[in-house]
Amino acid sequence: MNIAEFWTTAQPILIHGAFQVAAAIAFWVVGTWLINLAVRVLSAALERQKVEPTILRYIGSFVAVVLKIALVVAILGYFGVETTTFAALVAGVGVAIGAAWGGLLANFAAGAFLVVLRPFKVGDFVTAGSVTGTVKEIGLFGTAINTPDNVLTIVGNNRIFGDSIQNYSANAYRRVDLKAQLAQSADHAAAIALLRDRIAKIPNVLEAPAPDVEILDFTPSGPVLAVRPYCNNDHYWQVYFDTNRTIRESFGEAGFPVPETPIVLRNAG
Repeated sequence: MNIAEFWTTAQPILIHGAFQVAAAIAFWVVGTWLINLAVRVLSAALERQKVEPTILRYIGSFVAVVLKIALVVAILGYFGVETTTFAALVAGVGVAIGAAWGGLLANFAAGAFLVVLRPFKVGDFVTAGSVTGTVKEIGLFGTAINTPDNVLTIVGNNRIFGDSIQNYSANAYRRVDLKAQLAQSADHAAAIALLRDRIAKIPNVLEAPAPDVEILDFTPSGPVLAVRPYCNNDHYWQVYFDTNRTIRESFGEAGFPVPETPIVLRNAG
C-alpha cells in the first residue's frame, strides 16, 4: 500500500476521531458551564430560604462533584466505553486506590457529621485539627481555615472530627489571660487596685464580668498577679495588647519597683 492509498483509508478515521475529540471537549466545556450554573441557581435558592452558609457550601460542593462524575461517564459513553467496562476498570485498580479512597470516604463522612452536628460554622474562630483560625469553608473532604497570619490551611474533615474542637466564637465573650510580675517590696494591694481601675477603662473590656486581678503565684522575684479581662472574641487581640501596655505604663507611672532577677550561684568545681 502506497502513501496515497494509506491516506485515503486513514483520512475518514482521522476526521471521525478529530470530530469525536472536539465533541468531547465541547461537551466538557458546556457541561461544566451548565453544572456551575445549576450550582449557582441552587445556592441562590437556598440563600433565599435562609440556609446557613456552612450547609449551603457543603450542598453546593456535593452537587458539583456528583454532576461532574455523571458528565465524565456520559463523555466516556459517547466514546463507546461501556459502563460495565468502566466499572471493571475501576475494580481492577481498586487495590491500588483503596487506601486513598477509604481516606476520602472517612473525610466525606466526617464532613457530613460536621454539617449535621454543627460544632462550628463558617466565620467562627476555632482550633480544629490542631489548626487555629477562622473557618472559611467546610468542604466535602476538608475544611478551609484562615490562620491569624493569613495562611489558608486545608484540614481533613476526619482529622477534625477525630480531635478536640475549640470554638472561640460560640460564647458571647472570652477571657484574656495575662500575668504581671511584682517586686518583693511592692504593695500588692495597691497594684491590684490600680490595675482593676485602669484595665476597666480599656476599650472593649466588658464591665460584666469585671476584670480579675488577683495573686496567682509567688516567685523569688516577688508575687505574680493574674490579670484577666473579658471581651468579645472579635476584640481579643486588641484587648490583649492594650492590657499588656496598660500593665507596663501603670506600674511605671505609679513608681512600682522593678522586680529583681535572682542571682544563681554555681560551684566553680
